[in-house]
Amino acid sequence: MGILMFIIFGLIAGLVARAVVPGPQKMGVPMTIMLGIVGSFVGGFLSSLFTHQRVVDFHTAGFIGSVIGAIVLLLIGGALGRRGGGVPRAG
Repeated sequence: MGILMFIIFGLIAGLVARAVVPGPQKMGVPMTIMLGIVGSFVGGFLSSLFTHQRVVDFHTAGFIGSVIGAIVLLLIGGALGRRGGGVPRAG
């Protein structure tokens, strides 16, 4: 049951982050779930900068930290997408 709740939590955090960041984000439900889950780890890292928790400890930042982490990921991804991504195209 824990993994299912983790996936649902990631979906909700990813959806909220996608709603907050302006512009289109071309991703489906699985990528939105991954965005929320990875955002939770980014939020945990950011919160460990201000608390006494170690980064290597397994902890979540809570819902707000997860959404902030997902927003940071969306903004970084949007900035990299506008620059061209760094992969040259053949032809």
